[in-house]
Amino acid sequence: MTAFLSSLGGVSEILILVALGYMLTARGWFDDRSSRIIAKVVTQVALPAYMVETICGRFTAHELARLLPDLRFPVLSMAILFGLSFGVVKALAVPRARRGLFKSMFFNSNTVFIGLPVNMALFGPKSLPYVLVYYMANTTIFWTIGVYLIQKDGQQAAHFDWRQTLGKVFSPPLLGFMVGVVLVLLGVQLPSFLTATLTYVGDLTIPGSMFFIGIAMHQAGLKNIRINKELLGVFSGRFLFAPLIMYALVVFAPVPLLMKQVFILQSAMPVMTNAPVVAKLYGADSSTAAITVSATTLFAIVVIPILMTLVQHL
Repeated sequence: MTAFLSSLGGVSEILILVALGYMLTARGWFDDRSSRIIAKVVTQVALPAYMVETICGRFTAHELARLLPDLRFPVLSMAILFGLSFGVVKALAVPRARRGLFKSMFFNSNTVFIGLPVNMALFGPKSLPYVLVYYMANTTIFWTIGVYLIQKDGQQAAHFDWRQTLGKVFSPPLLGFMVGVVLVLLGVQLPSFLTATLTYVGDLTIPGSMFFIGIAMHQAGLKNIRINKELLGVFSGRFLFAPLIMYALVVFAPVPLLMKQVFILQSAMPVMTNAPVVAKLYGADSSTAAITVSATTLFAIVVIPILMTLVQHL
């Protein structure tokens, strides 16, 4: 019960910020342009600063050197989910025009805008390296396989744009993480004024992320959410199969308990907020993607405390 109440408190902090973003959008304070600006500030400024400051201030070279082999867990988990998505698509008779989008939403997680704040609220800064390991795998797979699948739903022939893909994979948050790792490995100590500046800027990450989610949920329109077999299928991927598969992969692995807990939680995050943007760009069903993002985000508020209580008993 203590674990459940603790996780419920952490999720409540996030829910309040999301609700505030939603209400301010309803009052006309935020619009689509505001959403784009906040997303840019978070992903291109605040989050990279947060990465550098946290990695440099809290981790040693030895701790970071042990992280890269852990990439195998999220990569293998998403590979299994990807294979499973074909069977689910067939079982649910998902229309051809939404099959790629369905598969992409089935096996990719919202590791930054929801995953990072959730893990920080529940576990604190010590969870960041494991969050980032999952983020590296998830981001790479989404911007390659995930985007390709969504493209196939569109009106144009699907193809890989390697230059654009590499630009998305090596995004500012990942580059911030890499800079922090290099500084730690080289033993570089940042001056106090620069550390303080990075801390101030990095502190924008979590509230900015939650405001962005609140704005996106208002724009999608909660009244448009309809429970149907496709939505339940995505729910099964995000909140049932993903954590079960990750649990099976890590439960007996000789890795830190915190890593197991973070990976299981990260695997069960909502659909990526990038999915509607990519769908709109390539002429796929962006409205379904936006509604699914909102529905899975709302349902995650229920799932996360339950899942957090369960992972406490690993």
